[in-house]
Amino acid sequence: MTTRERTYARANNQRAAQYTELWIVGSPEDIAAMLRVASASGRLVYVSAPTRMGGDDTRHRRYLRLRTT
Repeated sequence: MTTRERTYARANNQRAAQYTELWIVGSPEDIAAMLRVASASGRLVYVSAPTRMGGDDTRHRRYLRLRTT
């Protein structure tokens, strides 16, 4: 591995360590409460649109990216 490749790998690891990515599943009300808390803490970076789980399941799922530091 060259010096350039090591430097690039280290930078990518540091960037990846700054965020936690989650899929959350629950009722729309529960998800909304979680998003309010994450937003108020300043950790919320990205949230996807709600997606229904399908079938008779009334829950939704959303993808979140949260700042770790």
